[in-house]
Amino acid sequence: MIEQTLFNAGIINIAGVDEAGRGPCAGPLVVAAVILKDPFSKELSQVKDSKELTEAKREQLFEIIIENCIDYNIVEITPDEIDQLGLHKCNIEGMRRAVMGLKTSAEYVLTDGYPIPGLTIPNLSVWKGDKVAISISAASILAKVYRDRIMIELDKKYPNYGLANHKGYITALHTDAIKKYGVLPIHRKSFANISAILK
Repeated sequence: MIEQTLFNAGIINIAGVDEAGRGPCAGPLVVAAVILKDPFSKELSQVKDSKELTEAKREQLFEIIIENCIDYNIVEITPDEIDQLGLHKCNIEGMRRAVMGLKTSAEYVLTDGYPIPGLTIPNLSVWKGDKVAISISAASILAKVYRDRIMIELDKKYPNYGLANHKGYITALHTDAIKKYGVLPIHRKSFANISAILK
């Protein structure tokens, strides 16, 4: 485990960083950073990539992670910002904001797949990091649960789009709703499927 190697080197405050919401065409991109008290604790033994967990299990682990972390920070990148800057740039900027917003200074940062250019803290991008580093897995759960909760609230505001079920990913139901009821402020207008409808 990557964290064990860092712990053995005397590096304790390790921030894991991951995002949720790159693929959807509606809603924010959410990025979480978390510094766990002890990545190897029994309490965190069920933490793994958020995509491999049920919604109920993610909700349960969300609270457990918060109880067993030194610090965490979750940031939202709006659809407007994504449209203006592009998804990848927003993803990198979101990771930077999440790390720099931690009240506890990280000694080392582990990210899922993408490095953070210009970050003064030593950092490592880990291929499939949410599967091999528990700090990244924990961040993936925080980001996913936080974003899902946003989409469930947005579903109450825009009830015709099925946002609580598909969380803003493009589905046949979502496409039909956009064609029938129109593009919303929460849609990413730079995404091909949305821009095609706007033409």
